[in-house]
Amino acid sequence: MSDELSKPFTESSLSKEEMMKMNRERRVQIITFAFMIFLTILAFVAVGMEMIEPSFTIPFILLLAVVQFVLQLFYFMHLKDKDHEWPNAFMLTGIVVATPAVIALVLLLGVTKY
Repeated sequence: MSDELSKPFTESSLSKEEMMKMNRERRVQIITFAFMIFLTILAFVAVGMEMIEPSFTIPFILLLAVVQFVLQLFYFMHLKDKDHEWPNAFMLTGIVVATPAVIALVLLLGVTKY
């Protein structure tokens, strides 16, 4: 039996359909990663070269951050896949709870600071 372990595998245990699905998923992951790198570079360039006016800089960067956040949730956390209802529910609940809390704190600090 130990002699068999040293031999290389002649074929994969995955079917052709599973291999195609894995290759497609890998391609989507790489494209999404490249797009997120592009968004990050765009944010750095917009701030560093002062391409956009200062009053629009923060909303623009926040927009890019939200897009990256959604992409990371759906593609890298696999929330787009089937049978992920509970993780989706917990993530959505966390977002629903955290968003008003962050907005309230920002408004509170903005009111007391100025």
